[in-house]
Amino acid sequence: MTAGPLYALLSEHPSAADEALVTTIDGSVSLAEVRRSVDTLASTLAETGVHAGHHVAVVIDDGIGALVGAFATWKIGAVVVPLNARLTTAELRDALTSAAPAAVVADDPSRAPAGHRVLERAGLTTWRAVPGTLAHAPAEQGEDAALVMRTSGTTGAPKAVVMRHSGVLGGIDTVAGQLRARPSDTGPKAPMPNLIPTSLGLWAGLWNALFGLRVGAPLVLMDRFETTTFATLVQRHGIRSTILAPAMMSMLTADPDITDLAPLRLVRSVTAPLTPAQARAFRERFGVGVLNCYGQTELGSEVVGWTAKDLRDYGDDKLGAVGRAHPGVDIKILDEQGNVAADGVGEVWIRSPFLSQQDDAIAARLDEAGFLQTGDIGRVDADGFLWLEGRVSDVINRGGLKVMPQEVEDAIRVQPGVADVCVAGVPDDRLGEVPVAWLVAVSGAEIRPDEIASALRARLAPYKLPVDLRVVDELPRNEIGKVLRRSLIEGYP
Repeated sequence: MTAGPLYALLSEHPSAADEALVTTIDGSVSLAEVRRSVDTLASTLAETGVHAGHHVAVVIDDGIGALVGAFATWKIGAVVVPLNARLTTAELRDALTSAAPAAVVADDPSRAPAGHRVLERAGLTTWRAVPGTLAHAPAEQGEDAALVMRTSGTTGAPKAVVMRHSGVLGGIDTVAGQLRARPSDTGPKAPMPNLIPTSLGLWAGLWNALFGLRVGAPLVLMDRFETTTFATLVQRHGIRSTILAPAMMSMLTADPDITDLAPLRLVRSVTAPLTPAQARAFRERFGVGVLNCYGQTELGSEVVGWTAKDLRDYGDDKLGAVGRAHPGVDIKILDEQGNVAADGVGEVWIRSPFLSQQDDAIAARLDEAGFLQTGDIGRVDADGFLWLEGRVSDVINRGGLKVMPQEVEDAIRVQPGVADVCVAGVPDDRLGEVPVAWLVAVSGAEIRPDEIASALRARLAPYKLPVDLRVVDELPRNEIGKVLRRSLIEGYP
């Protein structure tokens, strides 16, 4: 069997066998141990009948096991289907039914429904096949297929997207080139450990693990984000830059016990939209610069982003923009008729060299020039920075007047006592839709909806004002931190 190109990333790491490749809060695992485990699992997969092109579902909660599962699958030329082990039994069943894997690699075989071939992890380098018969024809992909990722599912059911080896590698190399520091007069330095504070069952986590291996950096993994553990790992490993989801930044900002994140200097925001208020609050509390970025699974992950130079050159002037297009990426803004938006604000279309493998659903969103319809609303300013103003599907049509939820959220978020907010359109018999706001209070604070409503009347046009301000303990989020507006709408009385 021919190994998939991503498998080579394990060999690009420095060759010292006893070097710690993966570190967690509890200890470390050497490069040699990871390679032995990969070799053992790859052999076991092949022995159970998995071959090149087959799907292999990896349902492992800890990062080391998930990493081994991915590289063992690529070693035999198969396609990885990473699944979050924290999915409910029903969600996991639906995901496995959709993926039709030739095998499921898992810590807990009981999670896989009957009719699947399961490989259970019995130790870091020990894997055993659980007795069982495959009850379905396994799915197969072409030779460039690397992963099958599920979209976030914030506006509907998650969709499967096939990522290409060449697209993933091209995207990693492009981002690495954008982020690479200026050459040092003292010669090359050993790469800093790459701290990944999210599960490798998610694309953001796995992509950043592959990024670390590509640049030769050891990995520091957090399987679950927790503020104290994050701060401890930053200090212990001298982390100067890392990734954080906006929700993680808000958790750190709100934690009174976290007063210092030194030597952290830069954070790249991932997985969900970052508001200017969140970025400013995090920077002011910890003195850490925030680099925003933008991408979609279908586009091959990140296609737009900030660099450290952008931060130095523009700073607060562009706070809130998601960044500028990476080399080889093109952006255009179109109105509802498919013409260039006259006022500069419209739907974002992007042409990416890292585009995922096309299926009928993706092909239907591509125009003749290869631009993908993203479903996001935005504009590009004179300096090439992309600003997002919401999702097409989230726009509230209030009796023919369009309300952008993000604009209303920004006006609410700056009000005293508000820690988080989401605005969404709920059905209305007379107007079709009306905006409703769900607010989360700062710990120990009290939100007064009547005072916030009064403040909003001075800032927003009457048709943009929420008809209801509801205080809740928390906002429902998916596994990567995006707010599930549909859940709020469905639960509204």
